Amino acid sequence: MEVTQVLLNAQSVDGSVRKHAEESLKRFQDENLAGFLLSLSGELSSDEKPVDSRRLAGLILKNALDAKEQHRKFELVQRWLSLDVGVKTQIKHCLLQTLSSHVHEARSTASQVIAKVAGIELPQKQWPELISSLLANIHQVPVHVKQATLETLGYMCEEVSPDVVEQEHVNKILTAVVQGMNSSEGSTDVRLAATRAMYNTLSFAQANFSNDMERDYIMKVVCEATLSSELKIRQAAFECLVSISSSYYEKIAPYMQDIFNITAKAVKEDEEPVALQAIEFWSSICDEEIDILEDYAGDFAGDSEIPCFYFIKKALPALVPMLLETLLKQEEDQDQDEGVWNLAMAGGTCLGLVARTVGDDIVPLVMPFIEENISKPDWRQREAATYAFGSILEGPSPDKLTPLVNVALNFMLTALTTDPNNHVKDTTAWTLGRIFEFLHGSSMETPIITQANCQQIITVLLQSMKDAPNVAEKACGALYFLTQGFEDIDQTSPLTPYFQEIVQSLLLVTHREDAGESRLRTAAYETLNEVVRCSTDETVPMVLQLVPVIMMELHKTLEEHNLSSDERRKQNELQGLLCGCLQVIIQKLGSLEQTKYAFMQYADQIMNLFLRVFAFRSATVHEEAMLAIGSLAYSTGQDFAKYMPEFYKYLEMGLQNFEEYQVCAVTVGVVGDICRALEEKVLPWCDGIMTQLLKDLSSNQLHRSVKPPIFSCFGDIALAIGENFEKYLMYAMPMLQSAAELSAHTSSADDEMIEYTNLLRNGILEAYSGIFQGFKNSPKTQLLIPHAPHIVQFLDLIYMEKDMDDMVMKTAIGVLGDLADTLGSNAGSLIQQSLSSKDFLNECLSSDDHVIKESAEWAKLAIGRAISI
Repeated sequence: MEVTQVLLNAQSVDGSVRKHAEESLKRFQDENLAGFLLSLSGELSSDEKPVDSRRLAGLILKNALDAKEQHRKFELVQRWLSLDVGVKTQIKHCLLQTLSSHVHEARSTASQVIAKVAGIELPQKQWPELISSLLANIHQVPVHVKQATLETLGYMCEEVSPDVVEQEHVNKILTAVVQGMNSSEGSTDVRLAATRAMYNTLSFAQANFSNDMERDYIMKVVCEATLSSELKIRQAAFECLVSISSSYYEKIAPYMQDIFNITAKAVKEDEEPVALQAIEFWSSICDEEIDILEDYAGDFAGDSEIPCFYFIKKALPALVPMLLETLLKQEEDQDQDEGVWNLAMAGGTCLGLVARTVGDDIVPLVMPFIEENISKPDWRQREAATYAFGSILEGPSPDKLTPLVNVALNFMLTALTTDPNNHVKDTTAWTLGRIFEFLHGSSMETPIITQANCQQIITVLLQSMKDAPNVAEKACGALYFLTQGFEDIDQTSPLTPYFQEIVQSLLLVTHREDAGESRLRTAAYETLNEVVRCSTDETVPMVLQLVPVIMMELHKTLEEHNLSSDERRKQNELQGLLCGCLQVIIQKLGSLEQTKYAFMQYADQIMNLFLRVFAFRSATVHEEAMLAIGSLAYSTGQDFAKYMPEFYKYLEMGLQNFEEYQVCAVTVGVVGDICRALEEKVLPWCDGIMTQLLKDLSSNQLHRSVKPPIFSCFGDIALAIGENFEKYLMYAMPMLQSAAELSAHTSSADDEMIEYTNLLRNGILEAYSGIFQGFKNSPKTQLLIPHAPHIVQFLDLIYMEKDMDDMVMKTAIGVLGDLADTLGSNAGSLIQQSLSSKDFLNECLSSDDHVIKESAEWAKLAIGRAISI
């Protein structure tokens, strides 16, 4: 195949030419992968070929080695590893050769592809000569080769885990990178490539940062690079400092004074991309100190892994004025909702993190700035003062803030309706939302919202919901938190008299012509949901009146046809919001005896609407509709059986939906809801459901987050159908056993893996619990006896690993009790022989968590009965 022309055709403006070329490439790849990859690497490495064909060749090569989806990535890795060694050697030779190309795009693409191959091969102990070849390149005279090689080293360090590269190679890579960064030699391109490579190399430098001399040298070079005459180098150097602050927090105390001076100068004088990274450094230090203070509650014993150096507290007198100054650098046309990150936003975010880090100490430093600027004629000063106040509301104690808020509240309510500037109103509404979020609720000793000021607050917020979309959206947010603060009030809520008016105002917002801007429609529905969720018994009749209104809105969206793709997207979004709203209403009305009967009259119509929604095949809407159906099943109980014949096909579609794995996970959860609602009446559908769940677990395409809910679902099914679960035991039990074995030995894992392992174990334990409870008092309990030793072994293992969270502890002690309760003496002897059951039981009995303690007391009785039989 003449690949050059095909690659050029694949970029043609003529759709048919492009389509034909793409099909040819796909056919070539499917029929002869080795030849295909060789052709692409040859194309990329040849300086005689056009830049456009080389660029696309490199891109296709990269995509043949990596993918975002885990299962696809796994397939591509296996495919590469299974290629003939000679073919791979040729491809790798072409890639390394391309680093010498005079064409920048070709070099840059080759750098990325080499890193992808390294990410696959180095962990397999393949391509051992790669790093030496790259390091040899560094000493090449041509500047462009040096630049491309440093770029490749940077990408490689991003792809490869640090434990794959020997320390000797790490030292040489760092030396090459540091030499490349040295401003005294080399071109701008080389220095920039080296500085960017340093960012990715830092995660490999643990040993080097533990050596004082080496650390000093790395810090010196990075700090010098922040003063480069080149903007991009300064920006990349500050990115390195941000990375160092989080990776090596405990090592940077000696450099903090210099770093403060560098960052302060950058924030004050440098261009925005650099100034933003300088602020990010301080935000990162805040994150580290917040984590440490939360982990150790400020109590640093000798065994604390990382002590807190209180860098933020020490820098406070100079840091806070620097950040306050940035708040005055707003952009005239900034759109708060476009996600544009500027100096003022970065400064305010950092100020908020500082407040969380130091608490009360920030208040006296910020209040003079607020008092000085809040009434100034320049909108920038008023907005900055309001933003500063809103930023420091999370962190300081309510005692410190409440008197200030009581003074400010009236002022802000007035500003929200009368200030002539949109930015000021936007920030004022946001700040009111923060006041209601952090300083309002049943835990407050002196309430900020009282009967006296409630009417004024509601009036102002509802009026502001008619303002420009960005202000109206923030006003909805403020109302959301205001409502939430009254959630736990037993007596009449102060919002009750305004309930009808609030609901009507929110519905009007959803119909605004410009409701699609600034997330306004979404914010209005989210707030409406919260208003319904937190409503009291007195307002329930009004919630009931809302049912036909929302049903009609959903019905309207189902009648609209022949829409453009943009209109279809908006329609899907609206359907999702309406299904979410109905879910909250169903949960509210279906759980109250006084409204249950009245609400049930709508159940058939609601279910019919949901079934019509499924016909639209949109993932986001499916997720919301599924969740709503779960709530409907819970509310209707056994009456839900009449919907199953029609609904089952959509349930099955949801369980088969690997691509949108969130939909799959939600559908699994809904199966559990249906089991709890229908109990034995779910039996006719169980063969299909179990077949699909077992298929899901056997597939390597399944996202790992769906596995725990599937195991948990086994328990729901067994609990619903009891001994009828017998025919699934031979499939379910081995699955549970192998998953339990896989979940072992995570002591060296990272936090994310430990969290997932806990979820997985909890799912497995919930399955066991449901199965034991389902079989209890059945003559078929003996079928479970062969599985009991493994379950006891699994409980021993998770207890001994000492990394289970409260959720797993609660479920595990429950399973120990279920085992004894269902199997009696058959379990008694096993539990007595167990390595840790006694210790585990005692630990749970003395737990501070009353649920764990109660479960343990019940388990103790069950075990006592089983042993004495």
